[in-house]
Amino acid sequence: MLSSTVTAIVRFCARFPWFIIILGVCGGAVSVAYAARHFAINTDINKLISQDLDWRKRELDFEKLFPGHFGSTLIVVDAPTVELAAQASAALTRRMAAQPELFRSIEDMAGGEFFSRNGWLYPPAADVAQLTQGLGQAGPLIGTLSGDPSLRGLTRTLSLTFIGVQNRMTTLDALARPLSMAATTVEDVLAGRPAVFSWLELLTGKHPEASELRRFIEVRPVLDYSALEPGRRSSNAIRQAAAELDLASKYQARVRLTGSVPMADEEFATVQQGALVNTLGTIIVVMMILWLALKSARIISAVFINLFVGLAATAALGLMMVGALNMI
Repeated sequence: MLSSTVTAIVRFCARFPWFIIILGVCGGAVSVAYAARHFAINTDINKLISQDLDWRKRELDFEKLFPGHFGSTLIVVDAPTVELAAQASAALTRRMAAQPELFRSIEDMAGGEFFSRNGWLYPPAADVAQLTQGLGQAGPLIGTLSGDPSLRGLTRTLSLTFIGVQNRMTTLDALARPLSMAATTVEDVLAGRPAVFSWLELLTGKHPEASELRRFIEVRPVLDYSALEPGRRSSNAIRQAAAELDLASKYQARVRLTGSVPMADEEFATVQQGALVNTLGTIIVVMMILWLALKSARIISAVFINLFVGLAATAALGLMMVGALNMI
């Protein structure tokens, strides 16, 4: 049955060649015009999966209860001290909060009002005790510096410190570490090197771990699925905000992006890389194969015309039925 149908079609085409050629050219032109006018892309990979599947229904329910996990950008802020990391992430959070057209929600995962008020409920009791003891001992010195944060205030603080040594309230050995930290900071400033000083490190008496020098900001960006990279606008806005705030200079902070949105954008961006070279290479390889197989320029030309007409018709029918090309 199939064989006889194909044979009949071939005989008809051979009997009326010009009619078939004109029909093919007109059909191809109409298809190209329709595809060019209605062309659209959709980079939402979730549209490829039926929402009637059981596991997909559970995933949608999870997303409603815990939004952001499947369409979020995670901003990683690193700095030399805990204070600088907190200040840099707070400044970046405030800047992004002023752009609701790009960000649906912004959450500083280690900051915010809750952790500002209740953050010390989570560390071990021994660490909290050590910090409060250090605050109690350094209370007069901190008060002096906070009242006069200048070189004069620093000299007054040193004077009070040595008075405490004379009155045997403390010892020179106990002052060795804070004085060494202060001296290192001053030397770095005078030498033009990046200088940092951590009050938290001074009060706790230990170097912070790498995880303490890193802050995370979870962002739910407004995604444009009609673009090849849906989250590109929001990602560029984050990088621009970090540059305008001069986080690298003011806080010596490094800002990086990760999460589902930036990784998906990077994957989609690879579609553009070398697209022209790959297309030309594919055409050349196909022409070589056709030449080795057919040895006829007329037949090869006919094959190529049919190929492009078929691609145009396929694109037009696909857009007509689906509405947009999903890049996956």
